[in-house]
Amino acid sequence: MSAAAASSPSRQRRLADLPREVDLLVIGGGITGAGIALEAARGGVKVLLAEGKDFAWGTSSRSSKLVHGGLRYLKEGKPGLTLESVRERDQLMREAPGLVDPMPFLMPHYAGHKPSRPTMTAGLAIYDLMAGARTSGFVDAPEALRCAPGLATEGLQGASTYIDSTTDDARLVLRVLAEAQALGATIINYAPAVSLRRDAAGRVVGASLQPEEGGAPVEIQARCVIAATGVWADQLRGQLGAAKKLRPLRGSHLVIPGWRLPLARSVALLHPEDGRPVFAYPWQGVSIVGTTDLDHPDLAHEPAISRREVDYLLRAMNAQFPGLALVDADILSTWAGVRPVVDSGRNLAPSQESRDHIVLHEHGLISVTGGKLTTFRRIARDTLAHAKAQLPHWQAADAAVILPRVPEPPTSKRLPSPVRQRLLGAFGAKLSSLITEADGSELALIPGTTTTRAELRWALNHEQVQHLDDLLLRRTRLGLTQAAGAAHLLPGLRAMVQSALGWDDDRWADEENRYRQLITRYYSVPHE
Repeated sequence: MSAAAASSPSRQRRLADLPREVDLLVIGGGITGAGIALEAARGGVKVLLAEGKDFAWGTSSRSSKLVHGGLRYLKEGKPGLTLESVRERDQLMREAPGLVDPMPFLMPHYAGHKPSRPTMTAGLAIYDLMAGARTSGFVDAPEALRCAPGLATEGLQGASTYIDSTTDDARLVLRVLAEAQALGATIINYAPAVSLRRDAAGRVVGASLQPEEGGAPVEIQARCVIAATGVWADQLRGQLGAAKKLRPLRGSHLVIPGWRLPLARSVALLHPEDGRPVFAYPWQGVSIVGTTDLDHPDLAHEPAISRREVDYLLRAMNAQFPGLALVDADILSTWAGVRPVVDSGRNLAPSQESRDHIVLHEHGLISVTGGKLTTFRRIARDTLAHAKAQLPHWQAADAAVILPRVPEPPTSKRLPSPVRQRLLGAFGAKLSSLITEADGSELALIPGTTTTRAELRWALNHEQVQHLDDLLLRRTRLGLTQAAGAAHLLPGLRAMVQSALGWDDDRWADEENRYRQLITRYYSVPHE
């Protein structure tokens, strides 16, 4: 039996209950599609969201995990994009603490090297003005070394400081999807739109979904179809004969144990070789190093870091922290994501291409692509405004709320304090049920991690887990933050997974083999 050959009874019911006629069909289950589903459901629209792989499988689980204002856009002369990003960042921090949290940044300054203190001070003053609060400053060299021990000291003049924020990008997508479901949206994963349905006039009026288990396609009729497939937008648009619009760009990251690269705050720097921004920051008990920016034309396979990128990032860290002497053996895992960047056609360097989003109308299909994780709500509302002719009854909801602020349930006192707020941010109003369904021992942290077994149980029972990588790379991030994809945890998870998903021993063996191959091929250090 192949890993995709059978489905659980809950999956079978979910497929059987899919509505065949909806107001809006959203194709794509990343942050943009999730945001559109939420804003549409808030506006009284009957929504079905269909994802071809897993929710957040693509770019939305492989970002730099930052919700940020975008200082670089000021340098590029795009203050409007920065202002929009800063406002969305701050609102998310207010509404979803534990999911989107402040991250202090440190940018060291060295004699004779960019960026200069005056340049950063001017940019950060504008940044603060946009945020309506002063969070930036400057510390001298001794204080910079206290904030980030191990910094290179030669020529160190001090460091600029400022605040942005960090998130668990996959859990942000899942939280947005859960809010959409609570408002009546239907969501389904592993059901790719294999073809668009068109009326006699050639206008798109739905799509055929093909569940990965096989069988007959599920035909969906919709007043409006929005393709929110990110970097894969050109593939669906190609069914309509549309010309390509995107320039896929790969960004890759290293995950290093926190004890090997100890950081109390993020350190931002310019790569000593090409001046590109690089950063390192603490996240879920590890340290993240990123990112690169390279053309990535191959969309047929899952992206993976290259040997060239590993060496590039290690050189940056060893220049900034010369005493660490980081090598391949220090890397727990890697990941690579592909950015949906609109091609300007001007042969610019990858980092110079615009990160703005675009909305396209083609034969009744509305496609949205490009943009930033931070501004997903703005992108969603803009896209729905473009769809108003096809969804005349949609009404934009109050912009004062992105994610509803949820009070701590009384049962949350059973959780260890370090994870209480994180789980409240990740699960919102579902947290009380998550705690109730778990036994007492499952609320403790899995040794050596920042994750509880209760999260795993909840995901297996309620979050459409189809494969082990869904559970370990997106519902939780154990596969990124533990060596070898957390392979040492698999024996202890086997009984829980098999019981929840109805997998027999053969299915477990297939899934474990599939997962180990994924980790080796796409999330490990390449040898060449």
